Amino acid sequence: MADVNAQKRQLRAAGVVPVLTIERTEDAVPVAKALADGGLRVLEVTLRTACALDAIKEIVNSGLDVLVGAGTITCESDVGSALKYGAQFLVTPATPAFLLSELAAFPGLVVPGIATPTEALSLYDHGFDVVKFFPAEPYGGASTLKALSAPLPNISFMPTGGVSFEKLPSYLKLPNVAAAGGSWLATPADIQAGNWARITELAQEASDLVKSLRPG
Repeated sequence: MADVNAQKRQLRAAGVVPVLTIERTEDAVPVAKALADGGLRVLEVTLRTACALDAIKEIVNSGLDVLVGAGTITCESDVGSALKYGAQFLVTPATPAFLLSELAAFPGLVVPGIATPTEALSLYDHGFDVVKFFPAEPYGGASTLKALSAPLPNISFMPTGGVSFEKLPSYLKLPNVAAAGGSWLATPADIQAGNWARITELAQEASDLVKSLRPG
């Protein structure tokens, strides 16, 4: 059984979670290492490709000091598959009722997706106090999360969707944002081209920003 509270602390300490779409299994460990070398050690691998589960397994077994999650969890079987292949946390884009029991049984951190205050409060009632706000920018971005901080003080958010480096400070300054998820750090094009140095550079840039905005 994972220490979920420790994982929550890791998420907040990271501040930024690279959202990865990996097309080739052999790219999994190099991209994870490139991101870790830049200071980002919490990674989400989306289940959008045929090799996504194998990519998670490769990273988990690589010995890298990273926390690896499975994203784009959309059905009950995804939960079981992610666990089987070693995913340490889960992220969903949305959270229909049929997923709740499977998500609740997962032995690690689960960050279920929401788009409205009603959804956030409902999931909090089911025991989830860290949720993914998606798609963040189309749904009002940082200003929406700032407005939710007073009525929903016990819920933390991971905004994802349209988040860029330029918009990152507006999110990280909010106390109810655990971390922000973003795909700009390791785009599919950079991964396929093996632009590891570029990915490390972007990760370091984001990591440095987190440290400057959240000292200590």
